[in-house]
Amino acid sequence: MKKLPIVKTLFVGIFLIITSQTFCQTLLNTPNIESRLYLGKGANQPLVVGLGGSEGGNAWASDHWKKTRDQFIEKGYAFLALGYFGCKGTPDTLNKIALEDVHNAILEAAKNIQVSKHKIAIVGGSRGGDLALLLASHYPDIKCVVALVPSHVSFPGHTNHFSTSCWTYQNKELPFVPLTEEAVPALLKGELRKTFETMLKDSIAEEKALIKVENCKGPILLMSATEDEICPSTPMSEKMADRLKSKKFKYAYKHIAIKGTHSAPLEHFDLVFTFLAKNFAKIPG
Repeated sequence: MKKLPIVKTLFVGIFLIITSQTFCQTLLNTPNIESRLYLGKGANQPLVVGLGGSEGGNAWASDHWKKTRDQFIEKGYAFLALGYFGCKGTPDTLNKIALEDVHNAILEAAKNIQVSKHKIAIVGGSRGGDLALLLASHYPDIKCVVALVPSHVSFPGHTNHFSTSCWTYQNKELPFVPLTEEAVPALLKGELRKTFETMLKDSIAEEKALIKVENCKGPILLMSATEDEICPSTPMSEKMADRLKSKKFKYAYKHIAIKGTHSAPLEHFDLVFTFLAKNFAKIPG
């Protein structure tokens, strides 16, 4: 019986070691969006929002991204993983996703007492990169964007008819570049990059569907893939960088073209962390 205090002390010590290395995870109640908030220690944690792409589900909540997600938290950020379709309680298809639903989920996370509600950044990949840029161009409380292999325009929703937009705002579909008859053969062959390149020949539709990145109220990092087999991410990112330059964008912006295929930029999160440390972490909270 005399050994019990020693065992108890040992157990408490082990418990404290384990919990000191474990991040707090909270499932938020956010209509039409799956929201998982990960918190480290301390107050006033800048919030980084993670958006996956057309694969659906909540990519940033998966084990695959745990290491990178944990790196954000270790660097002092709170991390919000959002699933905007293909999760329980969310739309089943990437089609007519309401920007308001995603933004409301971000605001819900920002209510947490450990989160700095004035320091919100979004990291999105592929279609999630498009969504990140759209959110930042519509909502001034988004203070930084990292868009990996993004588009410079909105495209059709992923239905079997391609006649609706991926996105809506204030109950109206955002203009999108439609699937043209000329682009159908490439689509049927599974040649996705050629499909998008052909669709973008419609310069009038392209102009109407542009993401107005110049309306963002903070720094922007664009990372593209030079040999992208899914979409022409490097030319599209170049167009956005040129647009920011022509509009005399007052915040920091950078386009980094990574040699490789669509997934290549995902291997370079060191560049993301460096950009955030320089251009986002120091923003007054």
